[in-house]
Amino acid sequence: MAHTASRGPGRPPAAKAAETRERILHAAREVFSELGYDAATFQAIAIRADLTRPAINHYFGSKSVLYREVVEQTNASVIAAGIAKANESSTLLGRLSAFFAAAMDADSSDRSTAAFLVTSVLEAQRHPDLVSEEHDALKSSRAFVSWAVNDAVERGELSGDTDIPAIVEMLIAVMWGMGFYAGYVGNADELGVIVDKFELLMANKLWQLRD
Repeated sequence: MAHTASRGPGRPPAAKAAETRERILHAAREVFSELGYDAATFQAIAIRADLTRPAINHYFGSKSVLYREVVEQTNASVIAAGIAKANESSTLLGRLSAFFAAAMDADSSDRSTAAFLVTSVLEAQRHPDLVSEEHDALKSSRAFVSWAVNDAVERGELSGDTDIPAIVEMLIAVMWGMGFYAGYVGNADELGVIVDKFELLMANKLWQLRD
C-alpha cells in the first residue's frame, strides 16, 4: 500500500524549502543508520520524514547524492566541530577531552548522529565511491589524533620513544568504540560518565594498582 504523506505531495506549502530539506536529511540519517545504505530506500525515508517519495526526489536526485550530503553534514557537526574545539587546547588530554565533549554535544539531541557516523565507516568499506577524501570521518579523526600525539611527543608531554602508530590506533579504537556505544548502546548521560572515566584513566588518576 502506497504511503500517503499527511502534508500532501511535493514541497509542504507551509514550510520553507530549507526546513523541508533539513527534515529529509534528518530522516535519511536515521534510516541509513538503521538499515544501511543498500537497504535504505527513498520510500522509507519519505515515510520517516512524513513526505511523499516525489518530494524526496524533488530535493535529491538519487540516493547516493542524499547519502553524501548526510555524510558531509554529519561530519561537519561532529568531526570538524570536535577538531575545531580541540585546537583550542594545548595538551593531548585537553584536546581529546574537547573532541569528545564536542561530539557529545552534537549527539545529545539526536542519537542517530553517532549511529550514522559509525555506519558510515562501514559503508565506506563497502562503497568507497560514496565517501570523498574530504569527508572521510575515519581518515579525518585518525589525522587529528596522529597530529595530537605527534605534537605531544614534540612538546615532551609524551616520551620520545612513544610508539606513535600504536598509540594513535589505540585512541582511534577507543574513539570509535565510544561512537558505537553512543549510537547503539547507551544514552548521552551514560556516555558522559564513560568519557569522564576515560579522562581519569588517561591522566593516570582512575586507579592505583598495588604490587
